[in-house]
This record gives sequence, structure tokens and C-alpha cells, in this order.
Amino acid sequence: MTLPEAPPEGGIHCEQRGALLLIGINRPAKYNGFTPRMFKELGEAYTRLDDDPQLRVGVLHAFGKHFTAGLDLPTIAPLMQRGEKAIPEGMVEPTDLGTPGYRRRTKPMVAAVKGITYTLGIELMLAADIVVAADDCRFSQLEVKRGIMATGGATLRMAERAGLGNAMLHLLTGDEFGPAEALRLNFVQKVVPAGQELEEALRIAEAIAGQAPLAVVATRLNVLKAIEQGPLEAMTDFIATQKRLSGSEDAAEGVRSFVEKRAARFTGS
Repeated sequence: MTLPEAPPEGGIHCEQRGALLLIGINRPAKYNGFTPRMFKELGEAYTRLDDDPQLRVGVLHAFGKHFTAGLDLPTIAPLMQRGEKAIPEGMVEPTDLGTPGYRRRTKPMVAAVKGITYTLGIELMLAADIVVAADDCRFSQLEVKRGIMATGGATLRMAERAGLGNAMLHLLTGDEFGPAEALRLNFVQKVVPAGQELEEALRIAEAIAGQAPLAVVATRLNVLKAIEQGPLEAMTDFIATQKRLSGSEDAAEGVRSFVEKRAARFTGS
């Protein structure tokens, strides 16, 4: 993929490919370290994904050799000291934490990570739904080495994915670990040779985009509700959600395609 031009403070480059929105982190000269501008543009990209009815799946990736070294602390520290966020309220929050004043993402996100994937990089991939990692990945949640705490979801999702002890091992030491460990801990779902991570992420995203959009969103949200609020709470949505989906045009198309032994053509209605 051709590297698009970016200002010194970096940016987020979006490209629509059919029903997919490719969201590219673009500051390779600084290991894609995040500045306030990049945070704002990332929020805009995630909001675009959710708001555009033509888009069904997002693919988060990065330009250059590395996913991201995390925060560009000299530019971000003043915001942290004031307790401010770089993303304006009302947007979809890329870390998907349900912070008051921000929206949660509804559509699926597939992340392709490579090279250095530190701090915010891990939190962004944990906030995605599916992660493809290159076999040259280097992971570290090293906030404790900078005198701060991870507040983008690592303290929540690492323990949920990997268990308390495994989460504490990496959160409290700030050590660096590789893709095999990330796979063992369920932080990533696939490891592929370096250079193939985006291609595989796109393949997965295309497969998701080929399914019924309303059913995909409903399934994703129900899984998250089960994780965050418990299985019994998620079960309360079963009947109403199935009633709503079964009355959709896509459900009718699903039946027709089954009877006619052909691929379904879903419209999201």
C-alpha cells in the first residue's frame, strides 16, 4: 500500500474499499506515536464507520514497519495533566470503553498489527473484535515505566482475556513479549508472516461484510453484553432481538438463498 503524505504531527488515512473502511495510522517517521491530532482523526474515522450505511466493517492498520509505539508523551502529557481527552465528545470512542459523553462502536473492527505495538497499540487491538498479528510483533504495556497507568482498557481487557496472573505479569513489569505469547493469552487471534497481516485482516473483514449486517451487529453487541454484564443479562435480549431480525428483509433473503441454493445478497434492511 502506498504511503500517503502526512503532516509532522501525523494523521489517520482512511480508504473505502466496497463495504470496508481501511483506517491507517500514518506517522511512520515517529513509529506512529499518537499525537492529539491523530486521536481526533481516529475518532472521526470510527464515527464515520458507524454512521455510513454503506460501510459494514472497519480494518485498523498502520503505515511503515510498526503499528504504534503508543502515546507521543510530550504532546499528550498536557492533556493528561488537565484531565482532558483529545477526542471531542459525541464521537465513537476507539477504545470502546463506554466513557460518558462518547459513543460505543456497533460495527465490527478487525486490526492488523506489526512490529512495535506498545501501550495504546495493545489497547486499540484489544478494543477491536479480531486481531491479526505479524510474526515480528513486539508488545509492551509499559506505562508503569513512565510513571502513569494504562487507561485505554488494558487493565480491564488483559485480565478478561488472559486471567489475573497473566495480566499482572505484563502490566506490572512493563516487559516486552512476542506474538506467540500474545496468541497464548488470547490478545490476538492469528499470527502470520510479517507483510501478510493486512491481507489476512482484509480477508476476514470481507468474510464478515458478506454476512447480514443487522445480524452481525446484533451478534457482536450481545457477545459484549455477556462479557460486560453477564450471560443472564445478555439472554434477556434473545427473544426481542430474534423477533426483530426475523422480520427483516435480510432474514427473508437468507431463507430464499437457502431454498435456491445460492449465496445470499444482504442489504442491511
